[in-house]
This record gives sequence, C-alpha cells and structure tokens, in this order.
Amino acid sequence: MQLQFSCARPPQELIIRDDLFDVLGAGYHTIANIQWSGGSEQFVFLPGARQARVSLSRGVTTRGIGSFFLLGVEHILTGYDHLLFLLALALRGGNLWSLFKIITAFTVAHSITLALAALNIVALPERLVEATIALSIAYVAAENLFMRQAVSHRWAVAFVFGLMHGFGFSSVLRELGLPKQGLLWALLNFNLGVEAGQAVAVLLAVPLLIWLRGFRWEARAVVAMSVAVLVVGLALFVDRVFLFSA
Repeated sequence: MQLQFSCARPPQELIIRDDLFDVLGAGYHTIANIQWSGGSEQFVFLPGARQARVSLSRGVTTRGIGSFFLLGVEHILTGYDHLLFLLALALRGGNLWSLFKIITAFTVAHSITLALAALNIVALPERLVEATIALSIAYVAAENLFMRQAVSHRWAVAFVFGLMHGFGFSSVLRELGLPKQGLLWALLNFNLGVEAGQAVAVLLAVPLLIWLRGFRWEARAVVAMSVAVLVVGLALFVDRVFLFSA
C-alpha cells in the first residue's frame, strides 16, 4: 500500500502513527521508508511502538534504524522452525564447549547468508530455502536418534544448515525495498536482534537440558523429544515441497 500526501509548504516535522495492528493482527508490520532532500529514515512500527516523530529539518527520528533490532528479536523468537533446529542441535550437543562451538557456527553461517541475500548478492528460490530449513530440523533430530557420535561433527552440521537458515532470515529485509544507505544499518540491527533473540532462547534451553541430565530417564526424554522434532520437521518438509504457495 502506498499513500501520497501533498503539503501546502515543505514540512519540518512528521508525526506518523500506525494502528493497523488492531485490524490485521499483531503479526502485521508496517515498515516506513521516508526520503527527503536532506536524507532518509527507515524504521518498523510494532504493536508496542506505534508512533514515530521525524524531524526533517534536523534529520532526527524518535525511532530510527534501531527498530529493526526489535524486528530481528521478534523474528527469531516467533520463528518456530529456527527454534526447533536449535533445540534439536542442543539435545545432544555435548558439554558447554561443544554447545558454544555449535551456536557459534550457526551464528556465523546465518550471518553470512543473511547479508548476502539482503544485499541481493545471492538469491535462492524461497521454496528451496524453506524446504531445506525443514529438512535440517528432521536431519538433526534423526542424528540424535541414530548416530552416537553426532556431537563430534555437530558444529559442522550447524554451519552448513545455518547458511540456509540465513537465507530464511533475509526474506524479511529483502521484501522491504530499502535504499542501500538504509539497508546496511537495517541489516546490522536486524542481525543483532536475531542474535539477541537466539541468545535468549539458548540461555533458557541449555540450563533445562543440563538439569535434565541429572536424571536416569534423560536418554529416554531426549529420544522422545527427538522423535517429536523429527515428525514436525518431516511434516514441514512435505508441506513446503508439495503444498508451498508463494
């Protein structure tokens, strides 16, 4: 949707409020890209941050590019497929050092492809990306069930599949049509938000998994959770390969 307004004289300040969440739901987002002769500003409206004030004369906004940080946090925390992949990796991730290598490999990998895709350097079909992300969930869950030495190479698995997850993250930014000077900062803040959200998820999950290892039935619990994740991953893969609609 594009809106065009005519002003009697050059505006000095804009106050913009977005209440479309009330009609379209909390999952809806409005991304503003304001350009004028003195510069440009890009920011995201969120249900808890519906209003922005932009001073065109000074190039100052009350929101700014930092709002993309919150969008990144939201994207990872509501992206159940990415969280399932992380859970599957951590279920048999080994000790804390092994977990650190796994999370670091995943972070580096998806940061690389997120940047490449958001900057339109590399592009892959969305169906391929989404199907591979689903397959990555099923594969790691299957490793948990059938490979006793999965921990030894799990960081490499996290890196390889993390590359594809980065393409999945990039879909949010690629659809915005931001100018290059705004896209770089939006990309940085969005990625930092993704990392922050990922850190929150890991910090919540890892202590629970460590606590679980203190019980005799820990192995059975890991098997049960891995079976559940495997079923979900395969269901997502079938859905995205055969029922996917762009």
